[in-house]
Amino acid sequence: MGSTFAIASVAGLAAVVGAAAVIRGRPYVYFVAVILGVHTLVSIALAPRIAWAWPVFAYLQGTVYVHFLSLARPTLRPLWYRALVSIPGSFYLAGTLLGWPWALLFAIGLHPWGAWVPYALALVGVVDSLFVRDEEVNLVLDGAPVDGLRRAARGSARSAHPLRLVQITDPHLGPFMSVKRLRAICERAVEKKPDLVLLTGDFLTMESQGSAAYLADALSPLRALPGRVFACRGNHDLEVPSIVAEACATTGVRLLIDEAEVVDTPAGKVEILGFDFHYRGREEHIARVCAEHPRREGELRVAMLHDPGAFKHVPEGAADLVLSGHTHGGQLGLLWLGLQGTIVSALTSLPDHGFWALGKNRLYVHRGTGHYGFPLRVGVPAEQSLLAVHPLFAPES
Repeated sequence: MGSTFAIASVAGLAAVVGAAAVIRGRPYVYFVAVILGVHTLVSIALAPRIAWAWPVFAYLQGTVYVHFLSLARPTLRPLWYRALVSIPGSFYLAGTLLGWPWALLFAIGLHPWGAWVPYALALVGVVDSLFVRDEEVNLVLDGAPVDGLRRAARGSARSAHPLRLVQITDPHLGPFMSVKRLRAICERAVEKKPDLVLLTGDFLTMESQGSAAYLADALSPLRALPGRVFACRGNHDLEVPSIVAEACATTGVRLLIDEAEVVDTPAGKVEILGFDFHYRGREEHIARVCAEHPRREGELRVAMLHDPGAFKHVPEGAADLVLSGHTHGGQLGLLWLGLQGTIVSALTSLPDHGFWALGKNRLYVHRGTGHYGFPLRVGVPAEQSLLAVHPLFAPES
């Protein structure tokens, strides 16, 4: 089984890389060559240890290559294809990549226990990735200065007329987020009767980049809230900016690209500031946008900033509340058990989820509506919250 599995796997890798070069171009070639190259090596090392289930793993190995081959032409696939190819392939890819420590130990002649463990984790990830937690979150903006970036207490005080908003971020329309599923999420958002719906980027995956109609259909329920839905762009939206812009325009979503707009709400006038995503020069970019759009006196200001890693560059007092996504809540953690830590907070200083403070500025990092790629949302449920924002101070001018 081992040699046959290895030969077939290398042939599958070569076929996908070759098709990618012909159909989609160099960036995708580099992507699949790295991801599938690592996957192929690890899976070949693990295959002899899971020979007892070789028909299942042979099938799963095939779904990985078929899935990436199909990505050469971006289009959303039907439910049967996602159930038989995309989701099993993503599960097996995730489990195999998590299994690299076992593969390394096997390669140097050791015999570690539990080669099945990474696949069990990946299976939990599939389950976590298919569900979203509905919550109501109270955020108190007390204006108290805080030294250093840290998690902030949500507070128990309440204002008479809080700003009610729904944030949707990182839906990543694709295998784990169908048009129907995202449309249902948008319908539930409308049913909450929020003052605002704010979309903080990363709408698409490779599968959904072929047409603006997919995203427009998914966001269509938001037409019921004219003038109350705003969006900014995330990093993946820069891959096909025209698709995102067309879908937003079709559904009446106001896409703010380093722009600001004021809207009347039952909680008073609110200024929405949308920062565009930048890979480099983020501090200079944020400073420039804030200078071009100075605060309006006496109005609550909410900023949309896809990457919470850039929150530290927001000048103090430039926004009362910054909304971000990007981290998918940290993806690997124990939030189901009430613990706050995730792999992101363990390995980096990046705000991973929840309410944060730096000076007088406040940040809410949404755990994400969906996720991208591998089903590694383990112990960190997706989120669909109604945020009740309580400004207990006079907005700065």
